[in-house]
Amino acid sequence: MNLKQQAIGSAFDDFLEEEGLLSEVEALAAKRVIAYQIAESMKQKNMTKTEMAKRMGTSRSSLNRLLDPFNTSVSLATIESAVSALGKRLSIQIV
Repeated sequence: MNLKQQAIGSAFDDFLEEEGLLSEVEALAAKRVIAYQIAESMKQKNMTKTEMAKRMGTSRSSLNRLLDPFNTSVSLATIESAVSALGKRLSIQIV
C-alpha cells in the first residue's frame, strides 16, 4: 500500500466528536446554508428586508437574526415563516 492509500490520523468529524464540538459545528453549518438560501431567494425576488419582515409578520431585527449565518438560535417556526413568505416549501431530512 502506498502513502496515498494509507489513512493518516482520524477523520475530522472524529476529531470534532472527541472534542465535543461536532453537533455545534453541524448546527452552524446548517444555519449558514439556511441563511444563504433565504438571502439568495430574497435577492432573486428583489425583496427588501422590510418587505420580507412584513410578509413574515415579524420585525426586521428578527429577520436579521434569521439571516445572521452565525446565530443558531432561530426557531423552526421562524424558518418556516420565511420560506412561506418567499413562496417556497421547507424540506427537512434526517440522515
